[in-house]
Amino acid sequence: MKRFTPAELDELATRTLANYDSRAQAFWEGTREHDVTQNYEALLRALEGEPPFRILDFGCGPGRDVAYFSSLGHHVVGLDGAARFVEMARAHTGCEILHQSFYRLSLGSSRFDGIFANASLFHVPQSELARVLGELREALAPRGVLFSSNPRGDDTEGWNGDRFGAFHTIDGWRGYVVAAGFEEIEHYYRPAGLPREQQPWLASVWRKV
Repeated sequence: MKRFTPAELDELATRTLANYDSRAQAFWEGTREHDVTQNYEALLRALEGEPPFRILDFGCGPGRDVAYFSSLGHHVVGLDGAARFVEMARAHTGCEILHQSFYRLSLGSSRFDGIFANASLFHVPQSELARVLGELREALAPRGVLFSSNPRGDDTEGWNGDRFGAFHTIDGWRGYVVAAGFEEIEHYYRPAGLPREQQPWLASVWRKV
């Protein structure tokens, strides 16, 4: 596992976010119709208590999922490191959108009932996962829920063009999240109904313990 210096982390974030900023409109047009209903439902059915819930969309992009949860009456906050995505999400949703790097979070304590991290946490290097997952856990209320969906892989990490990503097996990912103070509720692979080799996404749901 490579250990990154603070300067290297800043460079990693800058390069990855610049890639997203440069193609923000194309990203929006290419993803806004994606059906992630299965992921929405996985988070919502794990939440305890009565709605409306306080939900953080971690890595919200242009705001598709913020808009969905908000349309159900939940209190939703988005977060993204890409400035263009933050502008777009604010315009598309009217919700609070935090402009924060995943590596420099300021979320407060017990603020959210659920965190929806759809295609975002895989940008966190393995050496930083313990810290970032710990900060997300701190931001959750007792027995709060973390949903994560990442492109699966063989517990490797590196550059794909100008984006950095880490790609986990379920066993490898489970090790990080359990060590951060969560218990597993469920995991599954997407898209549903296809052979495993045609399911590039690993989704998992966790409860703060």
